[in-house]
Amino acid sequence: MPHIALGNEAPGIIGLFEYRPETAHPMSALAEVLLRGENSLPRGDRELIAAYVSALNDCRFCYNSHAAFAAAQLPEGMDLVEQVRADLGGAPISAKLRALLMIAGAVQESGRKVAEEHIAAARDAGASDVEIHDAVLIAAAFCMYNRYVDGLAALTPDDPADYAVMAQFIVAAGYIREEA
Repeated sequence: MPHIALGNEAPGIIGLFEYRPETAHPMSALAEVLLRGENSLPRGDRELIAAYVSALNDCRFCYNSHAAFAAAQLPEGMDLVEQVRADLGGAPISAKLRALLMIAGAVQESGRKVAEEHIAAARDAGASDVEIHDAVLIAAAFCMYNRYVDGLAALTPDDPADYAVMAQFIVAAGYIREEA
């Protein structure tokens, strides 16, 4: 049960956004740019970064949501998402994506944990400055989103099918909802 009366039964951040639409719009717009906007890094990879950071933060709603969103856009699906979560070093991903995920993991601990070695490894693996920038910003934003959802004890569905339905919507329509 959420810590405050939201006046709706929507799950996770959706319920929080319905409660405060004036804060929802800029937060949704940021997610849209970072996770779906034009970028050399595929959408599934960017969603995987969001899911990975959410897993590190132990945010069940955000992990389950973004894991489903990533899986819907990655050819290897949920198997790859779970492999990354369980063993980043052994997961069958590109060196570039692994380096970007390592940067994201460092950001999750503290922005100051990102070291020159992280950046050099990402560059050596072919990451552009924009991809490095966006990996850092996705990680930082998801630390905020995770704390927002968990800090207000937003409703968190247990059924994976609920997240699969959300994934279909996000993949097709994106993060920005039309205002009524």
